[in-house]
Amino acid sequence: MDATDLRGRLEEIFPGLVDDLADLVRIPSVSAVPAPSPEVERSAEMVADKARAAGFPEVEILRVEGAHPSVFAQIPAPPGAPTVLLYAHHDVQPPGPEEDWELGPWQPQVKDGRLYGRGAADDKAGIVMHLGAVRLLGGEPPVGVKLLVEGEEEVGSAHLGEFLDRYAPRLAADVIVIGDAGNWRVGQPALTTSLRGLVAVTVEVRTARQGVHSGQFGGVFPDALTVLCRLLATLHDDRGNVAVEGLEGYETDPLDLTEEELRAQVGAVPGLETIGEGNLTSRLWTKPALSVLAIDAPRIDQAINQLVPVARAKVSLRIPPGQDPDDAANALRRHLLRNAPWGADVTVFHTEKGAAFRMETEGPVYRVWREAMEASWGVPPVEIGAGGSIPFVADFATRYPGAPILLVGCADPTSGIHGPNESQSLDDLRRGVLAEAIALARLA
Repeated sequence: MDATDLRGRLEEIFPGLVDDLADLVRIPSVSAVPAPSPEVERSAEMVADKARAAGFPEVEILRVEGAHPSVFAQIPAPPGAPTVLLYAHHDVQPPGPEEDWELGPWQPQVKDGRLYGRGAADDKAGIVMHLGAVRLLGGEPPVGVKLLVEGEEEVGSAHLGEFLDRYAPRLAADVIVIGDAGNWRVGQPALTTSLRGLVAVTVEVRTARQGVHSGQFGGVFPDALTVLCRLLATLHDDRGNVAVEGLEGYETDPLDLTEEELRAQVGAVPGLETIGEGNLTSRLWTKPALSVLAIDAPRIDQAINQLVPVARAKVSLRIPPGQDPDDAANALRRHLLRNAPWGADVTVFHTEKGAAFRMETEGPVYRVWREAMEASWGVPPVEIGAGGSIPFVADFATRYPGAPILLVGCADPTSGIHGPNESQSLDDLRRGVLAEAIALARLA
């Protein structure tokens, strides 16, 4: 089939693909709960069923002790043709407060050309993009296709290395396509060429063995929550730059991103200032970013007149390509320990780490994908970085060093990933399916 034939067939099958996405969104496959999880299991079984329906003759659920299930499917390569591994994940983030959702996290609905629901963009659209491309090629692509749909990406892919080690021969491929990225804008495709890495720690501040009366002892001794707030405030300078010594960062192509567009994507309150220095894309992609994700302390409705003796916070640090995650973790730990106010005890523990990644995008595979994207979207793709982290990309690169890796997807900056009212543009899902089908056909 040429691009015109594929486009015509896509209009016939696309309503069914939208139904597939809605079916997947209805399952609350939150991987933050311990394995085994009935809902993540049910999600894996649905992905397996839909892979069979798309034309994969070999489908099974892969398991590793203590891990959420992954789905593997395969269409063997015709003689002399390459094999492409398509990756996505079926687990999702927790929805947060349901009252923040206009339409509900598990009740998929289409509104203004977008399908709403938790996981609609991240990453169940990636699953449908892969399955739709195979279905568009009649279940008989001219290349070999392997499909891996992971079940615990949203909790750091802790067992993916074990999966890759155990099943390495079965997962081996000539090209790897990771469908967990996004586009520059709705209607503007992108190839992601860099990812920031991730370091996260929990910091604990203790000022006393137990809580004591705030009126009796306040004014002489500090409470742990005040100490913690002062410590966290040292992580940025007055301009909002990350103030941790030993972290790296550099400038990158500013492209055409404007502060006004970014404010609209975030939904920033009027008058909110930006932080940091340098162009916007550099601050998003190639400079460190530090956020306080959570604080453990008494809730307001449980507060009493007491000097709080202990408080904790989870601190998340994004690091640019080129920064070693161990070095970054050590730098963050040193900063927190050295800047403890008023002699309080500070402990840093529960370190999480993921490597940053930068990809070379030269060669015939990338050329084919660029051409396929342009044929589908009508405009050439933009090469972008990503501020988020996908640590397992380095695992694939290490285990399959000869295979080009492409980072693509259907989401866009207005998809609300990890937030309430997550949504997926159906037009971009349609274009993503077509682009992948064209690329698979041309790779042959």
